[in-house]
Amino acid sequence: MRVLIQRVSRASVTVNEQTISSIGKGLLILLGIGHGDGEEHAKFLAEKAANLRIFEDEQGKTNLSVLDVKGEAIVVSQFTLYADSRKGRRPSFIDAALPEVAEPLVNRFVGLLNAHGVPTQTGRFGAHMEVEIHNDGPVTIWLEK
Repeated sequence: MRVLIQRVSRASVTVNEQTISSIGKGLLILLGIGHGDGEEHAKFLAEKAANLRIFEDEQGKTNLSVLDVKGEAIVVSQFTLYADSRKGRRPSFIDAALPEVAEPLVNRFVGLLNAHGVPTQTGRFGAHMEVEIHNDGPVTIWLEK
């Protein structure tokens, strides 16, 4: 499981010219599911994302989590995080889990984030999405389990 977290001042997801998710301060999380990923991966990474101290405190130090700042999250399924571009010019995505495996695990990750107290919205699995990201910092963190 691969997670790319961006600290945002705001973010939104649009499908067919309709905004389906929108947050202010928080996290935009791109989530890739690979072969062999399961419940333990989702639990570990959801807890890590919820408690990752990447927001600034009063002294300007990154000591606060999304929970501490009462932020929100948007999770967008992103199979392209498993792109393998070592050969040729067209990336291979054979390491990404099939949709019937990935979608329930994405939903489980979202549920776990919510259970940790992070209000979480989503993109639309399998849809062509326009993701607007106002990266704050910029701060971008890669997590993998």
